Amino acid sequence: MNTNPLSATFRLGFLGAGQLARMSGLQAFRYGIQIGVFSDRDENEPVQFMTPHSQTGSFDSVDDLTAFAESCDVLTLENEFINSEILKQAQEDSGTPIFPAPDSFALIENKLIEKQTFEDAGIPVTPYALIKDEDHLKKFGDEHGWPYLLKSSKGGYDGYGNETVRDINEAIVAFENLGGNSDRDIVAEAFVDFTHELAVQVARNETGHVVYPCCETVQEDHICVAVKSPAPVDKTVQEKAQELALQATEAIDGKGIFAYEFFLTPDGELLLNESAPRPHNSGHYTIEGCVTSQFENHVRAVMGLPLGSTKLRKPAVAMINLLGTDRRDAQVDHALEALAASDGHLHVYGKLDSKVGRKMSHYTLLGDDMEQIYAKAQKVTKGIRI
Repeated sequence: MNTNPLSATFRLGFLGAGQLARMSGLQAFRYGIQIGVFSDRDENEPVQFMTPHSQTGSFDSVDDLTAFAESCDVLTLENEFINSEILKQAQEDSGTPIFPAPDSFALIENKLIEKQTFEDAGIPVTPYALIKDEDHLKKFGDEHGWPYLLKSSKGGYDGYGNETVRDINEAIVAFENLGGNSDRDIVAEAFVDFTHELAVQVARNETGHVVYPCCETVQEDHICVAVKSPAPVDKTVQEKAQELALQATEAIDGKGIFAYEFFLTPDGELLLNESAPRPHNSGHYTIEGCVTSQFENHVRAVMGLPLGSTKLRKPAVAMINLLGTDRRDAQVDHALEALAASDGHLHVYGKLDSKVGRKMSHYTLLGDDMEQIYAKAQKVTKGIRI
């Protein structure tokens, strides 16, 4: 095993092959190292076009993951659709370290365990309960009010694996749709009255830690459509969110990059909603917006390198998620105005197929005034079709 992370023969392996691995991989290439990728899909994914070291298999197979791990010097996660016990066994069988470590990942690997871990660490979380049957569905609604949210404990993202239920009949149907009758853990979460949805990224390893600015995420239909950094909230709220994010990372002894999403309530309370043991959509703005992006610090963190500054390069940074508008071979149309904007940056993820609502690209604009640049970013991206 190569122990020098700045060697041309060092190989960093990604479990997952989507745009997050692609953007982290681009930063890994800056250090002159190789990247490997493990995908569980038959079709080509964004990062697979960047490297010859690509393997396809099952995230449920210890043998598949061990074989991939043996071809790499360090492994890291691009998604959390995997079992911590399988990760742990693959690490033991291969001798290749995995970061975040399987023991850390085990503390947040599904939505139920995640809530319990952070609650035990003294971090306020959104009200929740494990749902086993119809009585539980009714009791949660009676205690926390209707509507509320039902979530599959594992595998949900961008609105998938989540259903809003407004009465007991909808709850029964959603419980079945999400797999509650098939031994899948289903978690109920109360709707929280909030003024802002906030996010913070933290990078941490044996050299120390860095915390990114607190940003605001703008959500539509459970999908993040835009990010503003810094968040337009009081400085004390920003600092409290950063403190809680670091506390959460320390609670799992995390090594790598981690993202945390919070609700800010009308009375000023912060509630931790969800976490991610990987780069996160809420941190895409950091590529141009910060001295060191979340993707570069992801690579630095898991390779044991010193972490870079998270300071904003400009007073205001706005990021717009560009979702698929058409079902077709992927291409970007009508992007010239966005590309022509001063300090505007377009990122296209390299997915081959577009479909309505799929995350295909993002656009970042930097400036001195948040209201102005956010309005401009919306304007120059409004006509883009993907």
